[in-house]
Amino acid sequence: MSSQPGMPRGMGPGRMTALTLDYPMSLGVYDKYDDAQKAVDFLSDHEFPVQNCMIVGTELKQVERVTGRLTRGRVALGGALSGVWLGLFVGLIFALFGNNNEMLATVLSTVIFGAIFGLVWALLGYAATQGKRDFTSVSQVVATKYEVLVEHKLAQKARELLAHLPGSGPSLTH
Repeated sequence: MSSQPGMPRGMGPGRMTALTLDYPMSLGVYDKYDDAQKAVDFLSDHEFPVQNCMIVGTELKQVERVTGRLTRGRVALGGALSGVWLGLFVGLIFALFGNNNEMLATVLSTVIFGAIFGLVWALLGYAATQGKRDFTSVSQVVATKYEVLVEHKLAQKARELLAHLPGSGPSLTH
């Protein structure tokens, strides 16, 4: 099973050939990724060599969803919690190599120091923005169209098969 397309980070030039076709031809353009995936799955179910197909997301747009208001208190809490995790991690590493009698004291002191450090660092970062972005959000780049491509030598066979796809509705290109 595969997921929605996107070039993985760290993809080197040697692996780039897996994401290309020699002479691609369009089989159709779909509004939803699921529809493009359904077309390729239909081809696969009918013994078509789908290793000669690609689904390409086009017309990219960035979508940002605002998730909440950012206040000094939220920044402080987030920084402190982040620091606690970092302090706990460092404390556990120190405790592994330190004296067993001082293990709890080592972990607690690094957790406290981490919380203070995280709190101060987060508040300094927040102050540096001078209120220009007082909200939290998540963003994602998404495609608005999905084009199914196939090697030119197999395009006609693929089109003939897709003509029998129940509920098909791509904008077929010839």
